[in-house]
Amino acid sequence: MSWLTVETPLPSGPMHIAVTPQGVAAAGYLGRPGELPQCTDRSKIDAVSGRIGEYLAGRRRDVGLPIDWSLSTGPHRAVLRTLWQEVPFGRTITYGELAARSGVFEGVSEPGLAARTVGQMMAANPVALLVPCHRVVAADGLGGFGGGRVGIDVKRWLLTLEGVLEPTLDWDGPL
Repeated sequence: MSWLTVETPLPSGPMHIAVTPQGVAAAGYLGRPGELPQCTDRSKIDAVSGRIGEYLAGRRRDVGLPIDWSLSTGPHRAVLRTLWQEVPFGRTITYGELAARSGVFEGVSEPGLAARTVGQMMAANPVALLVPCHRVVAADGLGGFGGGRVGIDVKRWLLTLEGVLEPTLDWDGPL
């Protein structure tokens, strides 16, 4: 696994991306990955930077990079794959709806437990943006997003980019 940094217009600044021979294994909005091996493969750097840049500029509706699913397993992977396969650009799903659609929580009877668990799974999504956890919202509003206030600003920015939310006066993304 090797890492690269992709400059973005997001409120969080650059994204840090880990790549393997299978695809993108990790993608994060906040913080630096530290002293980890840097990607030196120019074709991977160009592909990842180019596609993420095009998506964030509004020129792509899907990042379209292969995903290395190795950092998620079991129910977490099942929920992430359901989100990735079934919730397209410009659409949202509630935490509870994603829990039900994934099939992972059959037999869970405690009210709200499946939805809360999906929220925790979204916070632990190793491939943010590629698996669009920003499209998962609360039944009564936007819901949360990792990283506190900056994370919520990233979620709003991405949902505005996708046309789910109306641009505000301070919107600095593509129109």
